[in-house]
Amino acid sequence: MEPECPGCRERDARIAALETKVAELEARLHDLTKPPVPPQPAPTLPKGPAKKPTGKKRGGQPGHPPHLKSLVPPERVNKFVAFIPEVCPQCETALPQEPGPNDPPPVRHQVAELPKEVANFTEYQGHSRTCPCCGFVAKAAIPEEIRAHSIGPNLTAVLSYLSGCHGASKRGVEETCEAVFDVSIALGTVANLEQEVSAALEPAYQEAKAAAQQAEVKHLDETGWKEAGKKRWLWVAATSTVVVFLIHTLRNVVALKKLLGDKLHGILCSDRWRAYDHWPTVRRQVCWAHLKRNWEKMLERGGGAKKIAKACLSVHQRVFELWHLFRGGGCSRLKLGNDMAPLTLELLDVLQSGKRCRDRKTRRFCARLLDKYLALWTFVVVEGVEPTNNHAERVQRRAVLWRRRSFGCQSAEGCRFVERILTVVQTLRLQKRSVVQFLQDTIAAHRSGQQRPKLVLEG
Repeated sequence: MEPECPGCRERDARIAALETKVAELEARLHDLTKPPVPPQPAPTLPKGPAKKPTGKKRGGQPGHPPHLKSLVPPERVNKFVAFIPEVCPQCETALPQEPGPNDPPPVRHQVAELPKEVANFTEYQGHSRTCPCCGFVAKAAIPEEIRAHSIGPNLTAVLSYLSGCHGASKRGVEETCEAVFDVSIALGTVANLEQEVSAALEPAYQEAKAAAQQAEVKHLDETGWKEAGKKRWLWVAATSTVVVFLIHTLRNVVALKKLLGDKLHGILCSDRWRAYDHWPTVRRQVCWAHLKRNWEKMLERGGGAKKIAKACLSVHQRVFELWHLFRGGGCSRLKLGNDMAPLTLELLDVLQSGKRCRDRKTRRFCARLLDKYLALWTFVVVEGVEPTNNHAERVQRRAVLWRRRSFGCQSAEGCRFVERILTVVQTLRLQKRSVVQFLQDTIAAHRSGQQRPKLVLEG
């Protein structure tokens, strides 16, 4: 029964409000006095399958071709110093200075050294003369084609080689130019030289691009790139003698056709990225190295996926044993095909059973691989086709290192320089030609308006 006195009702209301407030404070105090929850350790990711030690020593393996120092030809030598024996150490007879017909050739040892002044400077002077008759001052102007450049073609080629072949930054090129060649150069000049070299290499780039499009066998890969912080994709197409790079905004068939044309000619070696699905399956080679990584991930999932993965890896091992035997000359292509035939049927049975696996990812993977199954075995029957895409990944490595150092480019013009200089550098390395010499000849021809050297060798 509520009190009739207004004061009593006000008192009871205040008491109820205070009781509610006390309950809230007690709840907060209880939360604050609870013992802290110990931090939970971060979840550990499952480790991949441990690699078995091969037992081989570090370094080059037996049979690997050695990389030895080679002597330069006599015409490259600037100075000869001869050590000639004067007296026979056995009978003390005086020996002739000139070699005889029975004397063996001399032992050669060459020492390379840089001159103290590496760079040569040419100063062009425009003089003035005062006419003794009328007093007019005649001035001889330095030709515009000379004033257009302050760095010669040879030094320009070397500076471009430092950035394009070894990834030196503009600041690094500037410091190298001053420290090594004793030539002071501005950062803006380094950037301007890059653009000049890019323009000079544009015909060589188009030449390489056309050669890659017409090649019967080509390897393709793509990796991320940046242009002023925006996402781009760096594509590479590589044959046995030509490499071409392309930086594009897309990672789809539009970029693929931009690089290799609309006709999609030849056999394509690549991973299973969906952009390559536009290439006819009968003219594709799927990379087995990528497949091996996929199967090793399946092992980690356990269960039915692990069983399928083990069977696939077993086939993979035997496939490459046969391939290495063939590459080493241990069997003919006909025997390679005959020995591979049982493995093609075995892997087909494994993948078909994988479509019935309880693991959803395994079912999907096996189904997608069966759609491209013929593209797994092109290397068995077609000359010049490799079972992996390692060739493209190797030539792309230089671009990946560039990206890690510089985080890409800051402009579209910078991307064009990267495309062209990497195309020229990697192509010449495959052809075992001098990168610096080609750059020197190309820049000199570009400045003089003459025909530039060919990048793609005929025949």
